[in-house]
Amino acid sequence: MQRRALIYKHTRDFFHKEGFLEVETPIRVPTVAPEAQIVPFQSEEWFLSTSPELHMKRLLAAGYGRLFQISRCFRKGERGRWHNPEFTLLEWYRAGADYRQMLHDTEQLIISLATEHHLGLTMRYRNQEIDLTPPWPRITVGEAFRRAVGWDPIADPDFSRFDADLVTKVIPSFALDRPTVLLDYPATMASLARLKPGEPGVAERAEVFVGGLELANIYSELRDTQEQERRFQKEIEQIGQEQGRQITMPRRFLEAVSHLPECGGIALGMDRLVMLFCDADSIDEVVAFTVDTA
Repeated sequence: MQRRALIYKHTRDFFHKEGFLEVETPIRVPTVAPEAQIVPFQSEEWFLSTSPELHMKRLLAAGYGRLFQISRCFRKGERGRWHNPEFTLLEWYRAGADYRQMLHDTEQLIISLATEHHLGLTMRYRNQEIDLTPPWPRITVGEAFRRAVGWDPIADPDFSRFDADLVTKVIPSFALDRPTVLLDYPATMASLARLKPGEPGVAERAEVFVGGLELANIYSELRDTQEQERRFQKEIEQIGQEQGRQITMPRRFLEAVSHLPECGGIALGMDRLVMLFCDADSIDEVVAFTVDTA
């Protein structure tokens, strides 16, 4: 608990030095981003927040160019070694940036935390030394899947197969002595990210893995209101057909999308970050009370 508190302090110090404004957004919200893979908890006719993203982007559209937040979030059915239904996300957004700039921020944040904990550019997690020297190795989704499982999810999208192969074959193929950045996801797997210019099947999305932990999810943010609404509508229909749930279109967010500057955003799991710096094998080791002990 002491190290967790220090990690929070040093994280805030990092963003304050970088000129970011710390904000707070609602935990209980009238609607959430329609995403078929994320199931929210209901609170009367509203929901508990699954992510502060929509509200933080509304602040970004209002003119606040650098924002960060450490936020409590809630998602149904997420329980396991790395998951608890109530968890903590660090999200930050930067105007004038894309996913590559946000990746640079992530490298610098982790290195800063390692320095504060007197680790330098080398840390140990689960008996494995990890070299944090930037830039971290990058590999595209297409290349990673071709190497590990022999098929390309960009050319041949298959969500169910993608998810299973990512967890059981692709991630285990990553070297553990260096962080790995997996970038350029299939367009169908990044509903709030912009498409890569000249590659309509690819979204500017990246994920960061350190020591086998999926740590952060990074986007170049979509700024096209009509395209965003089209993607949301597709998700709403899928949720209704497959799960029988009704999700309302987040109209206030859509009104703000056209006012977004060019920007990048990221969600980083604070519980997993604490796991990394505490050499913990399970989320249960780094939170005071889980859903099972509350």
